[in-house]
Amino acid sequence: MFSQSIVPEQFTESLAISSPEISTQEICQLNSAFQVWQKQQFPINDVTTIINIRASYIDQLLTKLWCQHQLDEYQISLIAVGGYGRSELHPYSDIDILLLTQDHIEQELEHKISAFITQLWDIKLDIGHSVRSIKECLKQAVNDVTVATNLMEMRLVCGNESLPQHLQPLLNEDVFWTSKKFFVAKRDEQLERHKQYHGAAYTLEPNLKANPGGLRDIQTIGWVAKRHFVADSLAELVEHQYLTQNEYFELLECQDYLWRMRCALHFIAGRSENRLLFDYQGEVAALMGFGDKGKVAIERMMKRFFRIIGRVAELNKMLLQHFEFSIIKNKAYDKETVLNNDFVVIDGQIRVTNSRIFMRSIKIMEMFLLIAKHEEITDLHPETLRLMRNARRRLVSGMLDYQRCRELFIEIIKHPRGLGLPFTLMHRHSILGAYLPAWRNIVGQMQFDLFHAYSVDEHSYRLIKNLYRFSKPEYNDEFPLCSKIVQRIRKPEVLYLAGIFHDIAKGRGGDHAELGAIDALEFSKAHKLNDHDGRMISWLVKYHLLMSITAQRRDISDPEVIKTFADIVRDEAHLDYLYCLTVADMRATNESLWNSWKENLLEELYFSTKRAFRRGLEKPVDLRSKIRENQQQALTLLVEKNIAQAQIEQLWREFKADYFLRYAPEQIAWHSEHILAHDHKKPMVLISPKPYRGGTEVFVYTKSRANIFATIVSLLGAKCFSIHDAKIITTRAGYTANTFVILDQQGNAINDSYRALEVAQSLSIALNSDAPIIESKTLSKRFEQFNIPTQVSFIETKTNRSTLLEIVALDRPGLLARFAKIFQQCKLQIHSAKITTFGEKAEDVFIVSNSEDKALTPAEQQALTSKLSDEI
Repeated sequence: MFSQSIVPEQFTESLAISSPEISTQEICQLNSAFQVWQKQQFPINDVTTIINIRASYIDQLLTKLWCQHQLDEYQISLIAVGGYGRSELHPYSDIDILLLTQDHIEQELEHKISAFITQLWDIKLDIGHSVRSIKECLKQAVNDVTVATNLMEMRLVCGNESLPQHLQPLLNEDVFWTSKKFFVAKRDEQLERHKQYHGAAYTLEPNLKANPGGLRDIQTIGWVAKRHFVADSLAELVEHQYLTQNEYFELLECQDYLWRMRCALHFIAGRSENRLLFDYQGEVAALMGFGDKGKVAIERMMKRFFRIIGRVAELNKMLLQHFEFSIIKNKAYDKETVLNNDFVVIDGQIRVTNSRIFMRSIKIMEMFLLIAKHEEITDLHPETLRLMRNARRRLVSGMLDYQRCRELFIEIIKHPRGLGLPFTLMHRHSILGAYLPAWRNIVGQMQFDLFHAYSVDEHSYRLIKNLYRFSKPEYNDEFPLCSKIVQRIRKPEVLYLAGIFHDIAKGRGGDHAELGAIDALEFSKAHKLNDHDGRMISWLVKYHLLMSITAQRRDISDPEVIKTFADIVRDEAHLDYLYCLTVADMRATNESLWNSWKENLLEELYFSTKRAFRRGLEKPVDLRSKIRENQQQALTLLVEKNIAQAQIEQLWREFKADYFLRYAPEQIAWHSEHILAHDHKKPMVLISPKPYRGGTEVFVYTKSRANIFATIVSLLGAKCFSIHDAKIITTRAGYTANTFVILDQQGNAINDSYRALEVAQSLSIALNSDAPIIESKTLSKRFEQFNIPTQVSFIETKTNRSTLLEIVALDRPGLLARFAKIFQQCKLQIHSAKITTFGEKAEDVFIVSNSEDKALTPAEQQALTSKLSDEI
């Protein structure tokens, strides 16, 4: 137990055994005062002292209450386990205790234990407790590695000393947990935990404890060492030659930073919180001394954090591999394959034959090329990793400076397996950053939004792995079109290099696509790629956002939009590369936001552009012929259902030509069939039985009046649907035909017929009522920290009949309905809307016209901008 001297005197006086009894209220006041004092000490004292003092304070508090409840008169021990057992208690950490008893306890003792635990809850301690005998402890621990781990870290706080002394030696016997069995269990536990975080350390809201490279990975090293060597600290691993002195100090440095971060996070959150959410990052950065300049301070803190967890993950991997060879494979190697004079393969791991081999950095690149060439290699040997880490730190000049390194790098990129394991290892072990200084600058680069899930380097790495996946026939079913393209193109390395450079200029200021394109061109020249390939890589980097913006924020059923896009893309080769890069990019941004709606939009844009190239860009689509073609195909479908042609033609005379251009023949036939059979006195709502572009199409046909658009979007929002596309057609007979494409909260189309019927009925009732629909949802706390001013921009078009405007604003419930009401107040007609949400930010595009069905005048544009800026 700690000496009382490390806890300030004002707290120890009240907790002294000889002092009078202390009430629950007095303890609560004392605890609050201690938390305040602790926070005041944080910027001054080292974090180790902070967490040790809290453990010591809790020791004294529990001992005081233990005696007050007269538990010191019984054969029972109060044992600290888990982090508390290691004397590591962060400001609001859980306090795990074990009440170790004899085989049988009397009823009187049970009541006292119950009263003791109840008071711990009453004083607001976050207690995790268990009451077990020695026999029960062993029985539980043998079947549960978590219980076994907790017991290995047990520490007597107070009570009977003989019980833990009897239990402790039993924990070191092989009948409890053999070293091998324990290692395997902890290794598998870690792998499972990493999977929960998608195997990525570089998430933008990391869990400081459980994230790959986090505190739990350091603890895992200690646990395995404790079981194998019966070691009490990481320092003893140096004595056993499993850790060098420098590596030991590095682990302590990393642990200290993570402890400081977690300690600050607890103070800011005011509770036991391990997730570094955006809400807390600014205050945590300020408390840790990075300044209070908002994003700049957070960026500095997080860049260091990401580098720290990268180092922890690397050390964790290297040391666990060392343990594996010692604990599991403690025998002569089964198989050794000689690759050349410098490298051999042992049990699938590549190992150096000479400890000085990496004195020449060229050998590092040669090793990764060997990994690409030899499929039997599965990883780096721990000895190789240790030598490579040391060599990486000693580099006096960039690897990029050596011509042979440049040749080897291109060979790796071109090799069919180069973007597999070799690239993964190069990224994971910072060789990519050592080779490309520009890549090193984006390592741990934050992206301050809820749209991106990863730091810039992790996102880029995932994009490249997506592209590589397209090249493998075994994954053809996932993205058939991408797989077909990548497996057909002659130079997939052009695509891979574009992936490496597409975001490499983020964080520099300026347009990252423009700056990255310059970097890519310089790289291509330095690596002696031909001019055509260099220009293609540079073009892809410059325009890597073009296809996603066009698909999601423009009306791709408009031939003019397709022509504008095709003019920039120029030919099918550029289109093929750009399409694959775009799909890989969107999927690597945030897997949870990728859905069939986006997939279908990109495919439709791809094939529409391809048709435009094959027709010839100098030959624009004949709109009248297109309208006649759509009408004829729809008419054929309707006549097959025994609907009179005269009746159809009479209905179609009410619609303007634009309607037949903006809808496919199947949609026109579907609408017409139901309109002809419907009572026009009531609103008609249709829900598509099959997905349309991966979403559900909602078609509303009703008498035109004010606020129809606002009513529909409000109701759909209240029912937790996201709207992605809207088309509004007004007929000559005074009716409005509105089409919306919606997705549920999981990004899927409605696949429940009862849900579809309920939506249709609710819309019909709402459109028959004058009562406004109010969305009950409030702005999420996660969104409150983002300050996104409303931006309105008008996009130039070739028509004088309508205006294209884009609105960027903080996303919130009812935002689309508020836009609609403002348009109504300004007497504007909405013709279409493309609704796109990027995390916390809404970027919506509308086509509108004024009351005279013309484009907005400059004065009307200014009035609309002012109103949107004032009211949103």
